[in-house]
Amino acid sequence: MKVRVRPEIAADRDRVFAVVEAAFGHRLEADLVDALRRSASPQLSLVAEAHGVVVGHVFFSPVTIESARPAPPVAQLSPVAVLPDHQRQGVGTRLIRAGLSQCAAMGWRAVFLVGNPAYYSRFGFRMAGPSGFSYPGPHDPYLQLLELSSGVLSGVGGRIRLHPAFVEVGAE
Repeated sequence: MKVRVRPEIAADRDRVFAVVEAAFGHRLEADLVDALRRSASPQLSLVAEAHGVVVGHVFFSPVTIESARPAPPVAQLSPVAVLPDHQRQGVGTRLIRAGLSQCAAMGWRAVFLVGNPAYYSRFGFRMAGPSGFSYPGPHDPYLQLLELSSGVLSGVGGRIRLHPAFVEVGAE
């Protein structure tokens, strides 16, 4: 399957909502994408197209690190979604790799996410806890990070605060 990854445009919004809702089986993450679009800055929103149809989406938004030391700008990868009938065909992988390659150009020095370590380790993510980072709540054991340049988070640790849109829609 030929897939093209590109920046999301305004005309994609309804289709992105449908893709995210279908991928997760409910609208919480789709509502999150809408809230992040309205208020996250900077932001990176990419879509995957197959045969001219949007079949996947990924969003990156800024994160705050509550740390005793100054922290560099960092991002959160969430959500990533692929239509169920296009999953397990590399679409998510293409979206994530394309997004990560653009994060440094946007000024982000590292990327955090909450997810399955077996899946995300293929992109270079590692568990964040051993590096001194935590995330409030039951998802803390799944907090992962990827430094876009080696050592950019050395000596920095602390509690991760996602963009307020996550709280706004109840996705934190």
